Amino acid sequence: MRLREVVVMQQYTDIDVNGWVVRLPSALRPYALLARFDRPIGAWLLFLPGLWSILLARAPWPQSVGLIAMFFAGAFLMRGAGCVVNDMWDRDLDRQVTRTAGRPLASGALRMRHAVGFLALLVGISLLILLQLSPLAQMLGVASLALVALYPLAKRVTWWPQAMLGITFGWGAPMGYAAASGRMDWAGFVLYAATFFWILGYDTIYAHQDREDDALVGIKSTARLFGEHSAVFLAVCYALTALLLAWSGYLAGLSAWALVVFIPSLALLMRQIRALDIDDPALCLRLFKANREFGVAVGVAIVLGRL
Repeated sequence: MRLREVVVMQQYTDIDVNGWVVRLPSALRPYALLARFDRPIGAWLLFLPGLWSILLARAPWPQSVGLIAMFFAGAFLMRGAGCVVNDMWDRDLDRQVTRTAGRPLASGALRMRHAVGFLALLVGISLLILLQLSPLAQMLGVASLALVALYPLAKRVTWWPQAMLGITFGWGAPMGYAAASGRMDWAGFVLYAATFFWILGYDTIYAHQDREDDALVGIKSTARLFGEHSAVFLAVCYALTALLLAWSGYLAGLSAWALVVFIPSLALLMRQIRALDIDDPALCLRLFKANREFGVAVGVAIVLGRL
């Protein structure tokens, strides 16, 4: 059965089989879907903590721009690698979940040997980028591989896999700060804490897409843990995000100009809390994606604060 046919059979899926991926040669399409290249929102959300930290470290602009370009490319590559690892671990579970049953490994469009080879390619190119960074950033980058490998196990052993994702996806914050400054200080640590709570919140929204299927197959999540009280949990996570972001900016010596963009951007987080309907998976996906706009706004606020 072809991948398209498998996806059409599903009642709900986030795979975009009608997007730009259909223009690729048929042999390459499953690889693009495996790495989620058709859905770049995950790569954006992986990139944004690195963007914030590079800007917050206040390196000279030419250095900052070069690092931002490398982190942007690295985010797409490593997010793809993380998706491959996740699907290798979860291929049997994915077949039992409506949204994920059409993924290339779950549907049989790709075999495990294909995934291993593709993973080696993504990690190899990422390594070339990593070698251009400072020694401290290189050490942090190598350490992140363990987090990428272990994250898929979290949903099997804890109700808090979203916390593990926060640790993993937010890793770009200390990496970016170390790459731009060659050190870690309190501004960098506080920024990392802010990214953790931001990710903990938005991934709880994301997990509500699969809440019922997850319960059937025994997958744990904060979406299942908090259920109807998820909006309250989200409010706590986003309040801590805002406070910690403001504190990191203060520690880094940003000017009051940062508040011109930062304060209005908080309305994007408040909208997610107000609009959340845990029984509407399509809405949950839209709210999850809206975090890219918030992340870009925070980046603009940091730029203004550097002036």
